[in-house]
Amino acid sequence: MYVLKQHLQTTVITLLAAGKSQREIERITGVNRKTIRSLAQRTDADVSNYPGVATGSDPQITPPRPPTISSGPVSACEPHRAFIEAQLRLRRNYTAIYQDLVDQFGFTAAYNSVKRFAGTLVAREPEQFDRLEFAPGEEVQVDYGEGAMTRVPGSDQYRRPRLFVMTLRYSRRCFRRVVWKSSQETWARLHEEAWRYFGGCPSYVVLDNLREGVIKPDLYEPELNPVYSAMLAHYGVVADPARVRDPNRKGTVENAIQHTQSTALKGRRFESIEEQNAFLERWETKWAALRIHGSVRRQVEAMFQEERTHLKPLPLQGFQYFTECERTVADDTCIRIDHSSYAARPAMIGSRVLVRLFEHHIEIRNRHTHAVLRTHPRAQRPGSVLLPDDERPFNPSRETRRILAQAEDIGPDTLRLCQQWFDKEGRVGQRKLWGIVNLVKRYPRRLIDQACAQALRENVCSYKSIQILTERLLVAALAEIDAPVQGELDLTQQHPLIRDGDDYADLFTLGAQNSAALPPTKEPSPS
Repeated sequence: MYVLKQHLQTTVITLLAAGKSQREIERITGVNRKTIRSLAQRTDADVSNYPGVATGSDPQITPPRPPTISSGPVSACEPHRAFIEAQLRLRRNYTAIYQDLVDQFGFTAAYNSVKRFAGTLVAREPEQFDRLEFAPGEEVQVDYGEGAMTRVPGSDQYRRPRLFVMTLRYSRRCFRRVVWKSSQETWARLHEEAWRYFGGCPSYVVLDNLREGVIKPDLYEPELNPVYSAMLAHYGVVADPARVRDPNRKGTVENAIQHTQSTALKGRRFESIEEQNAFLERWETKWAALRIHGSVRRQVEAMFQEERTHLKPLPLQGFQYFTECERTVADDTCIRIDHSSYAARPAMIGSRVLVRLFEHHIEIRNRHTHAVLRTHPRAQRPGSVLLPDDERPFNPSRETRRILAQAEDIGPDTLRLCQQWFDKEGRVGQRKLWGIVNLVKRYPRRLIDQACAQALRENVCSYKSIQILTERLLVAALAEIDAPVQGELDLTQQHPLIRDGDDYADLFTLGAQNSAALPPTKEPSPS
């Protein structure tokens, strides 16, 4: 209830007692004439009712003090003043305070009572925005925010997960989920989950230029993430990225995120992501969906039921997610994925192609036009070759001649084995040939040639088998080198032919004395 300030009450009563008209009092004081008339009726502000009021110019006669005007009944929020002030210090909004009063204290008064009471404690300046109107089912807005503090799995630490919010522009109905990590696939999956929650999808979606959705921002031709773009095409939805640094284009979802953070999640902690998501869904159903929206003055849930019939139906099959990579077409007209070969014709040898890896199959596409060139099921084991026999090239290329030349340097049996494998498998078998000729980096050529000769005799057709044979030959050669030439004999210490050591000492002494007694010999003169 509006209450006129005390000094203005005194001024108005004084002017009324002086005989001023209500229009003139409004011009002097700025107080509305209706307020002046109400004040005159409640206080009986008539000159005849105030004996002693000056009607002339006598300065010593002053009007009496006007009676005090009652400020009305006490607010129903007054018993909860301490709680409301504490929540305002946490910067919680009026809606959150009202909801907690209902849940915790059994508050029975209306929301406006809390709004008026809390408004007297905090002065806020209203913000002004331009409101855009949209048809039902026309647009949704999406964005990321921050969720409430949540315990990290397997630890005692808390941190804030990412809060995904999608808002239907017409009805303001929201879908909210928190996730620990975001990626291109997570971003697209959250869209799918939201549309299943709403029971349909809109005509277009407005988002900002985050990396999960937009790779290269551009006002006219933005480059979307390929997974996200393919998912939108699957559901028939068009993406409309907002202008860079222009968040007002998606102000609805921005307000929804702020409303969620300040009302539902402010000051809360959760023990898991699942607990927080369950709380958000219950809060949306119990409070957010049943609120009366301030702009249109209608219930959000009622508008959503009206909008649901205008959403486009969902396809029967969900979107199949994939990852993308680029590969070069090898000399055998194949590409290599996870140690397996896939036919890439009609792509040319040496060209780069785009590969989409699905769960059960792969697609080979043109790198520039994204046209599908070939489709293959995923190989069940590494080393598989998905190439029809009629597409196998058997004519030797420059790479084939280079391999055979290196095999000839190793030995004749190695050359014969490599030539036999090429005649049987064509260029696809060149990978095994490269493995054989590269064995020279670790093993002697003689041993490799011996292993190839043994493989020819035993009809072995595996590079791994050649490698094992070469390793065995190397181990055998090293063992032969380490073997002694002859057996070591023990020294004999006792024998009839072996004399005592003193006898040998006397013999050495006698020989030395005889040598000293002999005259010195003259050296022959040089001729």
